Amino acid sequence: IAPDLDSTISTTEEDAGDTMISPRSASQGMTAKLTLVDLAGSERLKRTGAEGARMKEGININKGLFVLGQVVSALSELGQQNHGSSHHAHIPYRDSKLTRLLQDSLGGNSRTVMIACISPAESNIEESVSTLRYAERTRNIKNSAVRNVVSSGLSASEAAALRRENQQLKLELARMESKMIVSNNGGGGSGGSFSFA
Repeated sequence: IAPDLDSTISTTEEDAGDTMISPRSASQGMTAKLTLVDLAGSERLKRTGAEGARMKEGININKGLFVLGQVVSALSELGQQNHGSSHHAHIPYRDSKLTRLLQDSLGGNSRTVMIACISPAESNIEESVSTLRYAERTRNIKNSAVRNVVSSGLSASEAAALRRENQQLKLELARMESKMIVSNNGGGGSGGSFSFA
């Protein structure tokens, strides 16, 4: 869907399966981003016999895939942990251009689909097993996509700034709540409880 298309797609009960395009209210705007990435397998220098510029390119591809594996592992561990915990591990998005470009798709506000292609050939068994392990870790990543609707009173950058500020305030609130719980459980206070409305 083109970002400047001013319409929404909705399905009615009478026309099950038919798609209707209806105009959106003038006070709202919505944009979408579609990212398609074909991640080739690792570039094994012995197998490819690459030299010179191709060898450097293969090394850079391997570095990007290595960092992508680290990001997927870190996000997978977070996805397996308790959703209520405020533990925030470092995710190395900035360690490669690939992971920086895929940051929203990997752990952000998006819906992400991964298709893993493997080979039945015995000569590719190592790569196939590695791909399946990678896909299993990727399944554990939990994204929570929400619809980003921006009213016409705000620009997209202003709305993004407000969302960042809101997220920072939520984190600060969670830190303060955990400090209050620790201080109340420490026995040094009056024993009363304190909560945020």
